[in-house]
Amino acid sequence: MITIREAAETVHMITSENLDVRTITMGISLLDCVDTDLSLLNEKIWNKITRLAKDLVRTGEEISGEYGIPIVNKRISVTPVALVGAGACRSPEDFVTVARTLDKAAHEVGVNFIGGYSALVSKGMTPADEMLIRSIPEAMKQTSRVCSSVNVGSTKCGIDMDAVRLLGEMICETAQKTAQEGSIGCAKLVVFCNAPDDNPFMAGAFHGVTEGDAVINVGVSGPGVVKTALERVRGADFETLCETIKKTAFKITRVGQLVAQEASRRLNVPFGIIDLSLAPTPAVGDSVADILCEIGLEYAGAPGTTAALALLNDQVKKGGVMASSYVGGLSGAFIPVSEDQGMIRAAQEGALTLEKLEAMTCVCSVGLDMIVIPGDTSAATISGIIADEMAIGMVNQKTTAVRLIPAVGKKVGDRVEFGGLLGYAPVMPVNPYSCEAFIGRRGRIPAPIHSFKN
Repeated sequence: MITIREAAETVHMITSENLDVRTITMGISLLDCVDTDLSLLNEKIWNKITRLAKDLVRTGEEISGEYGIPIVNKRISVTPVALVGAGACRSPEDFVTVARTLDKAAHEVGVNFIGGYSALVSKGMTPADEMLIRSIPEAMKQTSRVCSSVNVGSTKCGIDMDAVRLLGEMICETAQKTAQEGSIGCAKLVVFCNAPDDNPFMAGAFHGVTEGDAVINVGVSGPGVVKTALERVRGADFETLCETIKKTAFKITRVGQLVAQEASRRLNVPFGIIDLSLAPTPAVGDSVADILCEIGLEYAGAPGTTAALALLNDQVKKGGVMASSYVGGLSGAFIPVSEDQGMIRAAQEGALTLEKLEAMTCVCSVGLDMIVIPGDTSAATISGIIADEMAIGMVNQKTTAVRLIPAVGKKVGDRVEFGGLLGYAPVMPVNPYSCEAFIGRRGRIPAPIHSFKN
Protein backbone atom coordinates (compact mmCIF):
# COMPACT_ATOMS: atom_id res chain seq x y z
CA MET A 1 0.00 0.00 0.00
CA ILE A 2 1.12 3.56 -0.71
CA THR A 3 1.01 5.76 2.37
CA ILE A 4 -0.11 9.41 2.47
CA ARG A 5 3.49 10.37 3.25
CA GLU A 6 4.80 8.54 0.18
CA ALA A 7 2.14 10.16 -2.00
CA ALA A 8 3.10 13.58 -0.66
CA GLU A 9 6.78 12.84 -1.39
CA THR A 10 5.94 11.99 -4.98
CA VAL A 11 3.93 15.18 -5.41
CA HIS A 12 6.88 17.19 -4.07
CA MET A 13 9.25 15.42 -6.48
CA ILE A 14 7.05 16.43 -9.40
CA THR A 15 6.36 20.03 -8.35
CA SER A 16 9.78 20.99 -6.97
CA GLU A 17 12.45 18.53 -8.11
CA ASN A 18 11.85 18.06 -11.87
CA LEU A 19 10.59 14.48 -11.65
CA ASP A 20 9.03 13.46 -14.93
CA VAL A 21 8.36 10.55 -17.20
CA ARG A 22 10.73 11.48 -19.99
CA THR A 23 8.98 9.44 -22.67
CA ILE A 24 6.30 6.97 -23.60
CA THR A 25 7.61 5.22 -26.69
CA MET A 26 5.47 2.89 -28.80
CA GLY A 27 7.54 0.32 -30.61
CA ILE A 28 6.00 -0.83 -33.89
CA SER A 29 7.15 -3.72 -36.05
CA LEU A 30 7.23 -2.91 -39.76
CA LEU A 31 8.24 -6.41 -40.85
CA ASP A 32 4.74 -7.10 -42.20
CA CYS A 33 5.02 -3.94 -44.33
CA VAL A 34 7.86 -5.36 -46.43
CA ASP A 35 7.20 -5.14 -50.16
CA THR A 36 9.21 -5.09 -53.37
CA ASP A 37 7.22 -2.08 -54.60
CA LEU A 38 8.51 1.17 -53.06
CA SER A 39 5.15 2.96 -53.27
CA LEU A 40 3.35 0.06 -51.59
CA LEU A 41 6.06 -0.16 -48.93
CA ASN A 42 5.62 3.51 -48.01
CA GLU A 43 1.84 3.16 -48.05
CA LYS A 44 1.93 0.17 -45.71
CA ILE A 45 4.33 1.95 -43.33
CA TRP A 46 2.10 5.02 -43.23
CA ASN A 47 -1.04 2.95 -42.62
CA LYS A 48 0.42 0.85 -39.83
CA ILE A 49 2.01 3.71 -37.88
CA THR A 50 -1.01 6.00 -38.12
CA ARG A 51 -3.35 3.15 -37.16
CA LEU A 52 -1.47 1.89 -34.10
CA ALA A 53 -0.21 5.24 -32.79
CA LYS A 54 -3.23 7.43 -33.47
CA ASP A 55 -4.15 7.63 -29.75
CA LEU A 56 -0.63 7.63 -28.29
CA VAL A 57 -0.30 11.38 -27.69
CA ARG A 58 -3.87 11.79 -26.42
CA THR A 59 -3.45 8.86 -24.02
CA GLY A 60 -0.20 10.28 -22.66
CA GLU A 61 -1.83 13.65 -22.07
CA GLU A 62 -4.83 12.05 -20.35
CA ILE A 63 -2.60 10.04 -17.98
CA SER A 64 -0.52 13.12 -17.26
CA GLY A 65 -3.64 15.15 -16.48
CA GLU A 66 -5.28 12.51 -14.30
CA TYR A 67 -2.22 11.60 -12.24
CA GLY A 68 -0.41 14.94 -12.31
CA ILE A 69 2.74 13.32 -13.68
CA PRO A 70 4.53 15.27 -16.44
CA ILE A 71 5.07 13.09 -19.51
CA VAL A 72 7.52 15.12 -21.55
CA ASN A 73 7.68 13.20 -24.82
CA LYS A 74 5.58 10.75 -26.80
CA ARG A 75 7.60 8.85 -29.37
CA ILE A 76 7.60 5.95 -31.80
CA SER A 77 10.32 3.45 -32.65
CA VAL A 78 10.14 1.13 -35.65
CA THR A 79 11.94 -1.91 -37.03
CA PRO A 80 15.35 -0.93 -38.48
CA VAL A 81 14.50 0.53 -41.88
CA ALA A 82 17.48 -1.13 -43.60
CA LEU A 83 15.69 -4.45 -43.02
CA VAL A 84 12.24 -3.19 -43.97
CA GLY A 85 13.35 -1.42 -47.12
CA ALA A 86 15.81 -4.00 -48.45
CA GLY A 87 13.34 -5.49 -50.93
CA ALA A 88 12.13 -2.20 -52.43
CA CYS A 89 14.97 0.31 -52.11
CA ARG A 90 17.51 0.29 -54.92
CA SER A 91 19.35 3.49 -54.05
CA PRO A 92 19.97 5.85 -51.12
CA GLU A 93 17.32 8.13 -52.62
CA ASP A 94 14.74 5.34 -52.29
CA PHE A 95 15.50 5.08 -48.58
CA VAL A 96 15.03 8.84 -48.23
CA THR A 97 11.41 8.41 -49.40
CA VAL A 98 10.90 6.04 -46.46
CA ALA A 99 12.38 8.66 -44.11
CA ARG A 100 9.91 11.20 -45.45
CA THR A 101 7.04 8.75 -44.87
CA LEU A 102 8.16 8.21 -41.29
CA ASP A 103 8.38 11.97 -40.78
CA LYS A 104 4.89 12.58 -42.17
CA ALA A 105 3.47 9.79 -40.01
CA ALA A 106 5.14 11.31 -36.92
CA HIS A 107 3.58 14.68 -37.71
CA GLU A 108 0.20 13.04 -38.32
CA VAL A 109 0.01 11.32 -34.93
CA GLY A 110 1.75 14.21 -33.13
CA VAL A 111 4.80 12.47 -31.63
CA ASN A 112 8.02 14.35 -30.90
CA PHE A 113 10.35 11.90 -32.64
CA ILE A 114 10.28 8.63 -34.55
CA GLY A 115 13.33 6.38 -34.33
CA GLY A 116 14.38 3.39 -36.35
CA TYR A 117 15.94 4.86 -39.48
CA SER A 118 18.60 2.36 -38.62
CA ALA A 119 20.93 -0.43 -39.68
CA LEU A 120 22.47 -3.29 -37.71
CA VAL A 121 25.93 -3.93 -39.12
CA SER A 122 28.09 -5.26 -36.29
CA LYS A 123 29.69 -7.90 -38.53
CA GLY A 124 29.16 -6.56 -42.04
CA MET A 125 26.94 -4.48 -44.31
CA THR A 126 24.43 -5.74 -46.84
CA PRO A 127 23.88 -3.54 -49.92
CA ALA A 128 20.68 -2.25 -48.26
CA ASP A 129 22.56 -1.43 -45.05
CA GLU A 130 25.16 0.55 -46.94
CA MET A 131 22.53 2.39 -48.98
CA LEU A 132 20.65 3.39 -45.82
CA ILE A 133 23.84 4.65 -44.17
CA ARG A 134 24.71 6.67 -47.28
CA SER A 135 21.18 8.12 -47.27
CA ILE A 136 21.38 9.42 -43.70
CA PRO A 137 22.69 12.94 -44.49
CA GLU A 138 19.88 13.66 -46.97
CA ALA A 139 17.27 11.98 -44.75
CA MET A 140 18.27 14.15 -41.80
CA LYS A 141 18.13 17.23 -44.01
CA GLN A 142 14.67 16.48 -45.38
CA THR A 143 13.00 15.46 -42.09
CA SER A 144 12.50 17.07 -38.71
CA ARG A 145 11.34 14.21 -36.46
CA VAL A 146 13.18 11.17 -37.81
CA CYS A 147 16.08 9.81 -35.76
CA SER A 148 18.75 7.47 -37.07
CA SER A 149 21.07 4.93 -35.50
CA VAL A 150 23.60 2.37 -36.68
CA ASN A 151 24.90 -0.50 -34.57
CA VAL A 152 28.46 -1.14 -35.78
CA GLY A 153 29.74 -3.54 -33.13
CA SER A 154 28.96 -6.08 -30.43
CA THR A 155 30.78 -8.23 -27.92
CA LYS A 156 29.84 -11.34 -29.93
CA CYS A 157 30.74 -10.03 -33.39
CA GLY A 158 33.49 -7.44 -32.99
CA ILE A 159 33.47 -4.06 -34.77
CA ASP A 160 32.75 -3.48 -38.46
CA MET A 161 35.46 -0.94 -39.19
CA ASP A 162 34.24 -0.42 -42.77
CA ALA A 163 30.98 0.86 -41.30
CA VAL A 164 32.88 2.97 -38.75
CA ARG A 165 34.89 4.61 -41.54
CA LEU A 166 31.76 5.22 -43.63
CA LEU A 167 29.91 6.75 -40.68
CA GLY A 168 32.73 9.23 -40.05
CA GLU A 169 32.18 10.45 -43.60
CA MET A 170 28.39 10.48 -43.24
CA ILE A 171 28.54 12.47 -39.99
CA CYS A 172 30.64 15.11 -41.74
CA GLU A 173 28.21 15.18 -44.67
CA THR A 174 25.20 15.40 -42.34
CA ALA A 175 26.83 18.35 -40.58
CA GLN A 176 27.30 20.10 -43.91
CA LYS A 177 23.75 19.46 -45.11
CA THR A 178 22.25 20.87 -41.88
CA ALA A 179 24.87 23.58 -41.30
CA GLN A 180 22.33 26.41 -41.25
CA GLU A 181 20.71 24.81 -38.19
CA GLY A 182 23.91 24.31 -36.22
CA SER A 183 24.53 20.94 -37.90
CA ILE A 184 21.54 19.61 -35.95
CA GLY A 185 21.19 16.60 -38.23
CA CYS A 186 24.09 15.01 -36.34
CA ALA A 187 22.13 15.36 -33.09
CA LYS A 188 19.63 12.87 -34.53
CA LEU A 189 22.24 10.24 -35.40
CA VAL A 190 23.74 7.73 -32.95
CA VAL A 191 26.41 5.08 -33.55
CA PHE A 192 26.12 2.08 -31.20
CA CYS A 193 27.94 -0.96 -29.93
CA ASN A 194 25.71 -3.58 -28.28
CA ALA A 195 22.53 -1.59 -28.98
CA PRO A 196 19.52 -2.86 -26.97
CA ASP A 197 16.37 -3.93 -28.81
CA ASP A 198 14.04 -2.04 -26.48
CA ASN A 199 15.53 1.42 -25.93
CA PRO A 200 12.82 4.13 -25.62
CA PHE A 201 15.26 7.06 -25.73
CA MET A 202 16.06 9.04 -28.86
CA ALA A 203 18.01 9.34 -30.98
CA GLY A 204 18.97 5.67 -30.63
CA ALA A 205 15.56 4.03 -30.33
CA PHE A 206 14.50 1.29 -32.71
CA HIS A 207 12.07 -1.61 -32.43
CA GLY A 208 14.26 -4.70 -32.33
CA VAL A 209 13.59 -7.79 -34.41
CA THR A 210 13.16 -9.81 -31.20
CA GLU A 211 10.16 -7.67 -30.21
CA GLY A 212 6.45 -8.32 -30.81
CA ASP A 213 4.17 -6.46 -33.20
CA ALA A 214 3.78 -3.47 -30.89
CA VAL A 215 4.92 -2.59 -27.38
CA ILE A 216 4.91 0.29 -24.89
CA ASN A 217 8.26 1.24 -23.36
CA VAL A 218 8.63 4.04 -20.81
CA GLY A 219 11.72 6.05 -19.90
CA VAL A 220 11.75 7.74 -16.50
CA SER A 221 14.10 10.40 -15.23
CA GLY A 222 14.80 12.41 -12.13
CA PRO A 223 18.29 13.85 -11.64
CA GLY A 224 16.82 16.71 -9.60
CA VAL A 225 15.11 14.28 -7.24
CA VAL A 226 18.34 12.38 -6.60
CA LYS A 227 20.32 15.59 -6.05
CA THR A 228 17.77 16.88 -3.53
CA ALA A 229 17.82 13.56 -1.67
CA LEU A 230 21.63 13.69 -1.47
CA GLU A 231 21.55 17.24 -0.13
CA ARG A 232 19.78 15.84 2.93
CA VAL A 233 22.67 13.44 3.65
CA ARG A 234 25.54 15.78 2.75
CA GLY A 235 28.80 14.61 4.34
CA ALA A 236 27.48 11.15 5.24
CA ASP A 237 29.44 7.94 4.59
CA PHE A 238 29.30 5.91 1.37
CA GLU A 239 26.80 3.39 2.73
CA THR A 240 24.31 6.17 3.51
CA LEU A 241 24.99 7.77 0.13
CA CYS A 242 24.31 4.52 -1.72
CA GLU A 243 21.17 3.72 0.25
CA THR A 244 19.78 7.19 -0.44
CA ILE A 245 20.31 6.90 -4.20
CA LYS A 246 18.88 3.39 -4.27
CA LYS A 247 15.71 4.30 -2.36
CA THR A 248 15.18 7.41 -4.50
CA ALA A 249 15.60 5.41 -7.72
CA PHE A 250 12.98 2.97 -6.44
CA LYS A 251 10.43 5.76 -5.98
CA ILE A 252 11.19 7.27 -9.38
CA THR A 253 10.81 3.93 -11.13
CA ARG A 254 7.46 3.21 -9.43
CA VAL A 255 6.09 6.36 -11.02
CA GLY A 256 7.22 5.11 -14.41
CA GLN A 257 5.72 1.68 -13.76
CA LEU A 258 2.34 3.26 -13.03
CA VAL A 259 2.42 5.27 -16.27
CA ALA A 260 3.58 2.29 -18.31
CA GLN A 261 0.82 0.02 -17.05
CA GLU A 262 -1.85 2.66 -17.61
CA ALA A 263 -0.63 3.45 -21.12
CA SER A 264 -0.48 -0.24 -21.96
CA ARG A 265 -4.02 -0.84 -20.72
CA ARG A 266 -5.57 2.16 -22.45
CA LEU A 267 -3.83 1.60 -25.78
CA ASN A 268 -4.31 -2.17 -25.64
CA VAL A 269 -0.62 -2.63 -26.44
CA PRO A 270 1.63 -4.91 -24.31
CA PHE A 271 3.94 -3.30 -21.75
CA GLY A 272 7.61 -3.83 -22.61
CA ILE A 273 10.16 -2.26 -20.28
CA ILE A 274 10.93 0.62 -17.95
CA ASP A 275 14.19 2.38 -18.73
CA LEU A 276 15.15 3.83 -15.35
CA SER A 277 17.82 6.21 -16.59
CA LEU A 278 18.76 9.54 -15.07
CA ALA A 279 18.41 11.63 -18.22
CA PRO A 280 19.15 15.34 -17.75
CA THR A 281 17.58 18.34 -19.48
CA PRO A 282 18.89 21.88 -19.98
CA ALA A 283 16.61 23.02 -17.13
CA VAL A 284 18.37 24.27 -14.00
CA GLY A 285 18.20 21.60 -11.28
CA ASP A 286 17.88 18.68 -13.69
CA SER A 287 21.54 17.74 -14.07
CA VAL A 288 23.53 14.52 -13.62
CA ALA A 289 26.70 16.61 -13.30
CA ASP A 290 25.15 18.41 -10.33
CA ILE A 291 24.60 15.03 -8.64
CA LEU A 292 28.31 14.28 -9.07
CA CYS A 293 29.11 17.65 -7.51
CA GLU A 294 26.77 16.89 -4.61
CA ILE A 295 28.64 13.61 -4.10
CA GLY A 296 31.76 15.70 -3.57
CA LEU A 297 33.34 16.97 -6.80
CA GLU A 298 34.04 20.62 -7.57
CA TYR A 299 33.14 19.99 -11.23
CA ALA A 300 32.21 16.95 -13.27
CA GLY A 301 35.53 15.88 -14.72
CA ALA A 302 37.55 16.38 -11.54
CA PRO A 303 39.58 13.43 -10.19
CA GLY A 304 37.10 10.95 -8.71
CA THR A 305 34.45 11.59 -11.38
CA THR A 306 34.55 8.11 -12.88
CA ALA A 307 34.26 6.47 -9.44
CA ALA A 308 31.37 8.75 -8.45
CA LEU A 309 29.55 8.04 -11.71
CA ALA A 310 30.08 4.28 -11.29
CA LEU A 311 28.55 4.48 -7.81
CA LEU A 312 25.60 6.52 -9.06
CA ASN A 313 24.93 4.26 -12.02
CA ASP A 314 25.01 1.08 -9.96
CA GLN A 315 22.73 2.35 -7.20
CA VAL A 316 20.19 3.68 -9.69
CA LYS A 317 19.97 0.23 -11.24
CA LYS A 318 19.77 -1.56 -7.89
CA GLY A 319 16.90 0.64 -6.77
CA GLY A 320 15.11 0.47 -10.09
CA VAL A 321 15.10 -3.30 -10.50
CA MET A 322 13.25 -3.64 -7.20
CA ALA A 323 10.50 -1.34 -8.49
CA SER A 324 9.71 -3.06 -11.79
CA SER A 325 9.82 -6.63 -13.05
CA TYR A 326 10.69 -5.46 -16.56
CA VAL A 327 13.71 -3.16 -16.62
CA GLY A 328 15.57 -2.74 -19.90
CA GLY A 329 16.74 -0.24 -22.45
CA LEU A 330 19.87 1.61 -21.39
CA SER A 331 19.06 2.18 -17.69
CA GLY A 332 21.49 4.18 -15.57
CA ALA A 333 23.00 7.67 -15.90
CA PHE A 334 23.17 9.63 -19.14
CA ILE A 335 25.92 12.22 -19.67
CA PRO A 336 24.93 14.28 -22.75
CA VAL A 337 26.95 17.48 -22.66
CA SER A 338 24.50 19.85 -24.39
CA GLU A 339 21.49 18.64 -22.36
CA ASP A 340 23.04 19.08 -18.90
CA GLN A 341 23.78 22.50 -17.40
CA GLY A 342 26.39 21.05 -15.07
CA MET A 343 28.20 19.31 -17.91
CA ILE A 344 28.13 22.53 -19.95
CA ARG A 345 29.66 24.51 -17.06
CA ALA A 346 32.34 21.86 -16.53
CA ALA A 347 33.24 21.89 -20.23
CA GLN A 348 33.39 25.69 -20.30
CA GLU A 349 35.71 25.71 -17.26
CA GLY A 350 38.01 23.13 -18.84
CA ALA A 351 37.28 20.53 -16.15
CA LEU A 352 35.62 18.19 -18.63
CA THR A 353 37.50 17.00 -21.70
CA LEU A 354 36.66 14.53 -24.45
CA GLU A 355 39.17 12.08 -22.97
CA LYS A 356 37.60 12.30 -19.49
CA LEU A 357 34.15 11.81 -20.96
CA GLU A 358 35.43 8.69 -22.70
CA ALA A 359 36.67 7.34 -19.36
CA MET A 360 33.28 8.08 -17.79
CA THR A 361 31.51 6.09 -20.51
CA CYS A 362 33.16 2.92 -19.19
CA VAL A 363 30.84 3.03 -16.17
CA CYS A 364 27.67 4.83 -17.32
CA SER A 365 24.76 3.90 -19.54
CA VAL A 366 25.61 5.30 -22.92
CA GLY A 367 28.68 7.03 -24.32
CA LEU A 368 29.97 10.23 -25.90
CA ASP A 369 26.64 11.99 -26.18
CA MET A 370 25.72 15.38 -27.69
CA ILE A 371 29.30 16.59 -27.88
CA VAL A 372 30.01 19.50 -30.23
CA ILE A 373 33.41 19.49 -31.90
CA PRO A 374 35.03 21.88 -34.42
CA GLY A 375 33.43 21.81 -37.85
CA ASP A 376 36.76 21.17 -39.57
CA THR A 377 37.34 17.90 -37.69
CA SER A 378 38.24 15.24 -40.26
CA ALA A 379 36.07 12.22 -41.01
CA ALA A 380 38.97 9.94 -40.02
CA THR A 381 39.23 11.57 -36.58
CA ILE A 382 35.48 11.17 -36.03
CA SER A 383 35.76 7.52 -37.05
CA GLY A 384 38.66 7.09 -34.63
CA ILE A 385 36.60 8.50 -31.76
CA ILE A 386 33.76 6.16 -32.72
CA ALA A 387 36.15 3.18 -32.85
CA ASP A 388 37.49 3.95 -29.36
CA GLU A 389 34.01 4.09 -27.90
CA MET A 390 32.88 0.93 -29.69
CA ALA A 391 35.92 -0.88 -28.28
CA ILE A 392 34.90 0.10 -24.75
CA GLY A 393 31.46 -1.40 -25.32
CA MET A 394 32.74 -4.53 -27.02
CA VAL A 395 35.36 -5.42 -24.42
CA ASN A 396 33.24 -4.51 -21.40
CA GLN A 397 30.07 -6.23 -22.68
CA LYS A 398 28.01 -3.04 -22.36
CA THR A 399 26.14 -0.60 -24.56
CA THR A 400 28.16 2.37 -25.72
CA ALA A 401 27.24 5.05 -28.21
CA VAL A 402 28.57 8.14 -29.96
CA ARG A 403 26.62 11.26 -30.92
CA LEU A 404 29.13 13.83 -32.15
CA ILE A 405 28.25 17.13 -33.83
CA PRO A 406 31.01 18.69 -35.96
CA ALA A 407 29.48 22.17 -36.10
CA VAL A 408 30.25 23.69 -39.48
CA GLY A 409 32.01 27.06 -39.20
CA LYS A 410 32.53 26.75 -35.43
CA LYS A 411 35.82 26.52 -33.54
CA VAL A 412 36.83 25.62 -29.99
CA GLY A 413 35.18 27.94 -27.47
CA ASP A 414 32.24 28.86 -29.70
CA ARG A 415 28.72 27.98 -28.58
CA VAL A 416 26.08 26.13 -30.59
CA GLU A 417 22.36 26.42 -29.79
CA PHE A 418 19.96 23.58 -30.58
CA GLY A 419 16.92 24.53 -28.49
CA GLY A 420 14.41 22.37 -26.64
CA LEU A 421 15.65 19.22 -24.93
CA LEU A 422 18.83 19.28 -27.04
CA GLY A 423 19.97 22.49 -25.31
CA TYR A 424 23.28 24.16 -26.24
CA ALA A 425 26.95 23.31 -25.94
CA PRO A 426 30.43 24.77 -26.17
CA VAL A 427 32.66 23.46 -28.96
CA MET A 428 35.16 21.09 -27.33
CA PRO A 429 38.73 20.48 -28.53
CA VAL A 430 39.69 17.24 -30.26
CA ASN A 431 43.09 15.54 -30.23
CA PRO A 432 44.84 16.97 -33.32
CA TYR A 433 46.93 13.92 -34.21
CA SER A 434 45.95 11.70 -37.13
CA CYS A 435 44.52 8.19 -37.10
CA GLU A 436 43.91 8.11 -40.85
CA ALA A 437 46.13 5.10 -41.56
CA PHE A 438 44.36 3.09 -38.85
CA ILE A 439 40.88 4.00 -40.08
CA GLY A 440 41.95 3.32 -43.68
CA ARG A 441 42.43 -0.39 -42.99
CA ARG A 442 39.64 -2.60 -44.34
CA GLY A 443 37.61 -5.25 -42.54
CA ARG A 444 36.63 -5.64 -38.91
CA ILE A 445 38.11 -5.87 -35.45
CA PRO A 446 37.37 -9.41 -34.21
CA ALA A 447 35.38 -10.15 -31.09
CA PRO A 448 37.34 -10.39 -27.82
CA ILE A 449 38.31 -13.80 -26.44
CA HIS A 450 35.75 -13.62 -23.62
CA SER A 451 32.93 -13.41 -26.19
CA PHE A 452 33.14 -17.16 -26.79
CA LYS A 453 30.67 -18.28 -24.15
CA ASN A 454 27.88 -20.71 -24.89
